[in-house]
Amino acid sequence: MHRLFTVAAVVVTVFLSAVLGAASHAATGKAVVAGGCFWCVEADFEKVPGVVSVVSGYTGGTVKDPTYKQVSAGASGHYEAVEITFDTDRISYDQVLRLFLRSVDPLDAGGQFCDRGESYRTAIFVSNPAEKAAAEAAVAEASQALGAAVVTPVLAAGPFYEAEDYHQDYYKSRDIVLTRAGPKQKRNAYAFYREACGRDARVRAIWGDQAAFAK
Repeated sequence: MHRLFTVAAVVVTVFLSAVLGAASHAATGKAVVAGGCFWCVEADFEKVPGVVSVVSGYTGGTVKDPTYKQVSAGASGHYEAVEITFDTDRISYDQVLRLFLRSVDPLDAGGQFCDRGESYRTAIFVSNPAEKAAAEAAVAEASQALGAAVVTPVLAAGPFYEAEDYHQDYYKSRDIVLTRAGPKQKRNAYAFYREACGRDARVRAIWGDQAAFAK
């Protein structure tokens, strides 16, 4: 009887290991994109079914381990970017890129919305020929949909540096906002910024019903 229990336990253990192992090795992909303020891109894509995680960071420049101050000063060559990890059984790389292009102003080469300068430009960073082909196809399709030249470049991926902790999930934070017209007002600082910057209004104006996240 003891031997039977031992065999049964081994079988259960092997079965659970196989199931858990399959779960832990679920196929994932990554997309690195720059769409202006990384708070906004992170906030958008963390809502997408199939997206596992979104990390705000810096890429595309020459400075190793850059700080936000260095990047925002415009001398590092880095873009504010995000690294999107997604479950390939639920969403494809092509779908991620389609959503991305419809969440930004891909006609603006000087920044995004109220954020101007090289660190706020749009870009798609690719790591292999398949990603490059998919990104170029997505840009061409977006250009055709808009009837205008999309200026979002497809660039070779380099090191991705994770941004400071206070930038991660910033859209979930609540803060105090000072207004000229009155006393301190407690509200969602990110929501205030996004509305004031005109991001959603511009995306709606460009993409209309195709706008991916604009309310």
